[in-house]
Amino acid sequence: MALFGTNGVRGIANEYITPELAVNLARCLGTYMGSKGTVAIGCDTRISGQMLKSAAIAGALSTGLSVVDVGIVPTPSILYYVRDFADSGIIITASHNPRQYNGIKFIAGDGSEFSRDAEKDIEEIYHSGKYSTVSWEKTGRFRTDPGVNEYYVRNIIKSVNAEAIRSRRFKVVTDTGCGAGSLTLPFLLRELGCQVLTLEAQLDGTFPWRNPEPLPESLPELTNLVKMTGADLGVAQDGDADRVVFVDENGQFVNDDVLLAMMAKYMVEHEKGPLVTPVSSSQRMVDVAKEEGVQLYWTAVGSINVTRKMMEVNAVFGGEGNGGLIFPKHQYCRDGAMGCAKVLEILAGGKKLSDLEKSVPQYFNEKTKIPAKNTHATMEIVKNEASGLGYKIDTTDGVKIWYEDGWVLMRPSGTEPIFRIFAEAKDQKRAKELMQEGLNMVTRAEKLSALK
Repeated sequence: MALFGTNGVRGIANEYITPELAVNLARCLGTYMGSKGTVAIGCDTRISGQMLKSAAIAGALSTGLSVVDVGIVPTPSILYYVRDFADSGIIITASHNPRQYNGIKFIAGDGSEFSRDAEKDIEEIYHSGKYSTVSWEKTGRFRTDPGVNEYYVRNIIKSVNAEAIRSRRFKVVTDTGCGAGSLTLPFLLRELGCQVLTLEAQLDGTFPWRNPEPLPESLPELTNLVKMTGADLGVAQDGDADRVVFVDENGQFVNDDVLLAMMAKYMVEHEKGPLVTPVSSSQRMVDVAKEEGVQLYWTAVGSINVTRKMMEVNAVFGGEGNGGLIFPKHQYCRDGAMGCAKVLEILAGGKKLSDLEKSVPQYFNEKTKIPAKNTHATMEIVKNEASGLGYKIDTTDGVKIWYEDGWVLMRPSGTEPIFRIFAEAKDQKRAKELMQEGLNMVTRAEKLSALK
């Protein structure tokens, strides 16, 4: 049975993601590392985080690893710290998943998320049940480091044109959703000379006002406050702050795929080189790559897949159409705060965010999801039906059907028991039709799989 999904091991806290699981996964890491080295362990604000973090610390110490407890941190913050100061890391987070979820992600010594091969090694150790625990006198050393977030913020500032941003004195409204970004994003923006108005900046792992995923329908307060105060933009993050979304100066939500393409265009205009994105991303990325004369590489969905491909092809930028922006010169991971700083760097050139949205080709995107109990069987039925339609299909991750006037992607989530359906076309009505076709196909397949 596979433990790892698209991004780490996730499930309902204290049902699937239990202290026992956290202890044993940390023991797996210690065994994998040969009981040598230092592991940094942190968590986001979820109320089960401290429980699971304590269990992971115990498991790691029992294998002889030295542990640095870095407290509550955004995922990109601990990744940056591991790269410079540790041999590996564990972050307790379920990222954008609903309140009741939590998860466990492993960090490699270079500050990237564990590769798929490394995850398989961890799974083999876990299923074998053979852990390299040590005798009492060889258990690992423990210490805390409260300066991880400050170090992360300081280095983002070094990675952008801070003086240009400060000269503009931007007014920014933030909605960090009571998540880990509350400890970094407002402080970063103040250091960049912005006037900052905060929403949901208190740490609260019950996420009392909205779910951790910053969807347009979850951000009416952000939208209203931007318009009421005449702010230059609004910015929101998910639970572990590795993703970022924006509201422009008119209070309009910036489409995630527009954001990705807009940032890709800016990055390759300044440095020519490959772009990398998953198959769920927009045709806009194809258009940007063609316009700028650079290579575009497609991957399976998941930041791990994108970052590993970026390393392989020496990409200048990559990311996902969900607010997951990756800047390799800063670090190889999705980084919400860095994404925000880069947007401000672009705006420092004199344009408004709504102007930048118009700089990339226009398409219409539709997304939906449906619960699924038999994801593997359902996926096989969908593949068979899609193959008989006579259109070009891509099975890199799920099934993507390329029509003459758009595309639809159907794929099982790697973090929840659902199917996700993405569609895109030049016409909004057609995009909705394609999404509905994909939804109907998955619904039929799910019913058929239940009969088998």
